[in-house]
Amino acid sequence: MTEYRRILLDGAAVQVVRHGDELRASDGRTVGVDEAVHLPPTEPTKIIAVHLNYPSRSDEFMTKLPPAPTYFHKPITALNSHKGAVVRPRGCQWLNYEGEIVIIIGKTCRNVSPAEAGDYIAGYSVGNDFGLHDFRDTDAGSMLRVKGSDTLAPVGPGLVTDWDFRGKTIRTLVNGKVVQEDSTDTMEWDMHYLVADLARTITLVPGDMIYSGTPANSRPVQPGDIVEVEVDGLGRLTNHVVEGPEPIRTDVGAQPTSSEEVVSTALGGDWEFRGIRTPSKDLYPSRIEEASTEEKN
Repeated sequence: MTEYRRILLDGAAVQVVRHGDELRASDGRTVGVDEAVHLPPTEPTKIIAVHLNYPSRSDEFMTKLPPAPTYFHKPITALNSHKGAVVRPRGCQWLNYEGEIVIIIGKTCRNVSPAEAGDYIAGYSVGNDFGLHDFRDTDAGSMLRVKGSDTLAPVGPGLVTDWDFRGKTIRTLVNGKVVQEDSTDTMEWDMHYLVADLARTITLVPGDMIYSGTPANSRPVQPGDIVEVEVDGLGRLTNHVVEGPEPIRTDVGAQPTSSEEVVSTALGGDWEFRGIRTPSKDLYPSRIEEASTEEKN
């Protein structure tokens, strides 16, 4: 396996190769892994994400996986990097993490079989499909603002080639505590299937990214939280949450809400009728109380 990263080196975007704790450019310049200013590993023309893929996630919402994958689109302006700040706009409170594995396309791909799809994949990276559920009531169909607002698509730290996705563990940590953990072996549709499915009608080009789904226990985070996603063999993606400097404008458009649908999704399913799961209550007691009070009012 080889790990490629894109970093800012002396003011320019440069692709480097990781050698232990050092990143090395083709011209011989080096920088330490911890000192580097990271960029997303590629420059995609599109970022596509699958809705549900892990049974633990569908079980959490008391639903079944669909007979085939369904997808949504994250704008490229949502792209973020390793160590980048994830912005929760002022006036919003339901910003959820979703640790995922990201497929990165290596060559133009159209109308291929699952058996052929691996030949079109450059490699894999770690992603966090953040969702701003405050806008779920107005964007439930498209997920545009929910999943496509600026900074909500961190990917990194690098692109790893020749990585076997089978039997790998994915986990998410918030402030050092594990909050999501699952195995890629439980995924309903593997990486090759997702690429082949999308490429039936959509041409995938080098650099394009596909988020492959998140396990159970996506929950809200708040400014000051450190969110990390790690995958066996792909490394650890680290981001921190900050509050945006300006509130959501009130003179145009739908406003953030905390409806039953919003809170139910943010806190992991039909919480009002099932009661809050213990992990959520332990991690977010104040936010659960706020939500319950608002719903009663």
